[in-house]
Amino acid sequence: MKLSIETFTVHKRFALTISRGTTAESQNVLVKIEQDGILGWGEATPFSIGEMQQTTADIVDGLQRMSMIADSLDPCDRQRIERIIKTMKMPSAAKAAIDVALHDWLGKKVGMPLWKLWGLQLANIVPTSVTIGINSPAGAKERLRDWLNVTPVKAIKIKLGSPAGIAADQAMFMAVLESAPEGTKISVDANAGWNLKDAKKMCAWLATHGVEYVEQPLPVKERKQLLELYEQAPLPIFVDESCFTSVDIPKLADRVHGVNIKLMKCGGLTEAMRAIYTAKACKLKVMFGCYSDSILANTAMAHLSPLADYLDLDSHMNLTDDPFTGAIMDNGCLMPNYLPGLGVK
Repeated sequence: MKLSIETFTVHKRFALTISRGTTAESQNVLVKIEQDGILGWGEATPFSIGEMQQTTADIVDGLQRMSMIADSLDPCDRQRIERIIKTMKMPSAAKAAIDVALHDWLGKKVGMPLWKLWGLQLANIVPTSVTIGINSPAGAKERLRDWLNVTPVKAIKIKLGSPAGIAADQAMFMAVLESAPEGTKISVDANAGWNLKDAKKMCAWLATHGVEYVEQPLPVKERKQLLELYEQAPLPIFVDESCFTSVDIPKLADRVHGVNIKLMKCGGLTEAMRAIYTAKACKLKVMFGCYSDSILANTAMAHLSPLADYLDLDSHMNLTDDPFTGAIMDNGCLMPNYLPGLGVK
């Protein structure tokens, strides 16, 4: 098989601010795997969590190393390829791009969309949330109005953990809540921006305002504090930054209610499926999230979406220059199509 790579830059219509900083653009990587006249596509998106960073340069370096031996491999040899990638210690985002491209190739080879190949039901896909980044109350209201002009909003994820403190979080939250369409489901993501004292206060307060769950309330290192919060909080606790792959999930099962699975974090659809079933075996809920992904990566996760309890696959809708088309929004849900493979053009 032949593996080729190229970078492309996407720009956000509205910069996204979370507790760790602000992002306005991203240089992503397109991976193409070709054999027998069939071309499979995958995407790698750089991201950072604390001191851990996966830069575009790191991703490209890993993919270039893999391209040097690709001609000795076959797209159907996924187990062998996964073993080689592990030996190479490739960034997880680079793994994800290769794994998605292999799945896209296979779907096109057999002439079936991935969701159908896996025997999943599109009717099980829940609405995807739209994200409101940290902002002033007025700015948050304006951002929600922008979202309402783009898509029917059925669920909202509000980013909290403001450096200005929990009073600022509460003011922004109330501004969004007051402007949200009736019946909208609300969740909160603090991106590890609270300490234990503030997390307890905020969980108790948010529970009185109809919030469905709180994501990553505490820093990754605070495992003992996470258990204490879990035992006392009146809301379900999900984690994102604390959970990368299926291996992490059993260690968290006694102190969280659910995990956020992201394609770039876990390393592809193969590992995402492992993580889903590991979480379900641990009696945890599952949500899917994204970074600055185009519709290519979000479409890949949309094919697995019938297995998720919550979805946050909205990054592509905030891009001014997404070079791809794929899954489409239908009444608040991101729905893959019936084309073979990913169905991305």
